[in-house]
Amino acid sequence: MERLKYLSKNEMKAMDKLKEFYGGNKKISATVEERRNYEYRKQIAVKKGFGKFLEDAEGFARRLPKVDKFRQENNIKITKKGIATAQVSAWQGCKPTYYCLKKAAENGNVFLPKEMIAVVALSDDYVYSGDLLTTLTMCENIMGVRFCSSSLLGTPLPAHRFDRIQKITDASFDTIDAGNDMKQLRMSNMGTFFGNFCGIEVGNDNHLVYLDSITRTALETGADFFLNPSWSTIAAASYYCRDIPNISFKISCFLGLQNTVQFRILLNLLNEYRRRNETSPICEINIGNAINADKFMACKDMLKASGIKGISLTAHILINTDLGYKDFNWFNNALKVLGKGYDMTLKYESDGACSPDDTIASYFLSKEDRESKAEVMGEVLYKKVVVCDSHAKKLLKLGHDVKFADISQK
Repeated sequence: MERLKYLSKNEMKAMDKLKEFYGGNKKISATVEERRNYEYRKQIAVKKGFGKFLEDAEGFARRLPKVDKFRQENNIKITKKGIATAQVSAWQGCKPTYYCLKKAAENGNVFLPKEMIAVVALSDDYVYSGDLLTTLTMCENIMGVRFCSSSLLGTPLPAHRFDRIQKITDASFDTIDAGNDMKQLRMSNMGTFFGNFCGIEVGNDNHLVYLDSITRTALETGADFFLNPSWSTIAAASYYCRDIPNISFKISCFLGLQNTVQFRILLNLLNEYRRRNETSPICEINIGNAINADKFMACKDMLKASGIKGISLTAHILINTDLGYKDFNWFNNALKVLGKGYDMTLKYESDGACSPDDTIASYFLSKEDRESKAEVMGEVLYKKVVVCDSHAKKLLKLGHDVKFADISQK
């Protein structure tokens, strides 16, 4: 029997039609690049009432410490091969991000991570109100980080969005009425917020809704990095963005990657839709919480052997108790991986203190609840940054290079 392709001709044709609706590969890529310009973003943010956040963030940036000075004061030399990248999750929109950056500036001794992740539904309000754009501007343009946004498939959207995608692609979607001329995809198998989380349930042609969501967001705000944890959306995004060089994806551990068998399956998928320059639209893979240091390094070896360039591997270091067991801590494993000369990204989903406000449920607050708890969420986020900073400084003192936000390094 001939080996079947991951995507059918009709599935690829539907995705091609969706891209053409938005102007095609070159137009999408050029528009995203334009939307990432600081002055453009700042102008839009000011018009939408977010100017004060950017003005203050510029001041916060001037008060943050520099890694070079820390290295000089502690006589630190980089002597080890393994390079660590600092990553922190839960930058839940403009206000929580603002309060976290404010706390970091007041501290004056905290280095910001190189990568930031937000799990906020890409609702029309979040994408088009200026909230996401201002968050991106504070983090990417002022602080100099890589920012990952999450498209949640269960997000209610104006009904006309589903109608438009169906008309463009000839697909059909199982939706329910969400009121106020809104619809949302029916989560048939997982009727809880976990069914919504990052688009795990991608039945039928729901991957087209995911692709439409990230395309609209990219064209509106210049967001260029998205969370992507389901097998079908990985295949779809890899094909869809194969010729859009400036949109990329991070795979979450919710994919279920807990062993080398699953990792080989993933590499075969990515290999089928790699770009002409041997890279993949998938640029980061978060290995599941069950994997140990030896298996993590085995995955690194397989990734190298695959010939796919530009992909980093990540492990949770600390994680919320509703995602992992109590007192979960992968830092000693990270020391082993880095000590063997392997690069890796260290992700902090939690500060390890089991706060009631540091849960997966906190990622799914309504806009109103997120606004009312913004300062609390900023404090929770800040504590994660502090723990990440503490571990990163230990790695520096051991002789490892660590990648922080540009503002912490320049």
